Amino acid sequence: MYEKMCQIDESAPTDEEHKLKGVTKPRYMAWRETISSTATLGFRIEGIRNSDGTSSKDFKTTKSKEQIMAAFQSFTEGFPHVVPKYIQRLKAIKATLGQSTFFETHEVIGSSLLFVHDRYNANVWLIDFAKTIHLPADVTISHNSKWKVGNHEDGYLIGINNLIKIFMAVLENQPICVSPPLNLEEPPIAPTPKEKLENTRHSYPPCAHLL
Repeated sequence: MYEKMCQIDESAPTDEEHKLKGVTKPRYMAWRETISSTATLGFRIEGIRNSDGTSSKDFKTTKSKEQIMAAFQSFTEGFPHVVPKYIQRLKAIKATLGQSTFFETHEVIGSSLLFVHDRYNANVWLIDFAKTIHLPADVTISHNSKWKVGNHEDGYLIGINNLIKIFMAVLENQPICVSPPLNLEEPPIAPTPKEKLENTRHSYPPCAHLL
């Protein structure tokens, strides 16, 4: 973890950490959040794969709202119908979480949102719940406050709310005005097995992985 920290910013470790050539995991995790959008927006981009098969995980220092918005604009470029669908889905997720007993009684740590779209559809899935833990019986949290030592808050709703706001801004800046629900053309007739195999070799559905 010390090496990872130095690769991004050699001045980040303290003199003592440089001397020991090591940092603790909590120290590294806290530092990593300060250089990404996690501390300011409640989420960060983990990786993006585009429709041409190219991908990137170079988002460790993507921190500002403007940088995130630019990444989302690039991710959805050429697919104007997907932005309102993502907004609808995020709002539905927020509403569902507000009624969820599981969400109410758990600290959601390290969970992710997976965004996937194609020419016709777009969706968002909640994934990665391995580190989610049940709250102590005497603890209640809002999911809408920043984490501090001992408060069990995960800031989950901070991230959801900021995602909705940023995608709304992306929608407002689209050159073509689209508003959900959209009337899209029907998907084409299902291809033959041979055509399906050939399409699979050259088709990569765009996806984004957010933490």
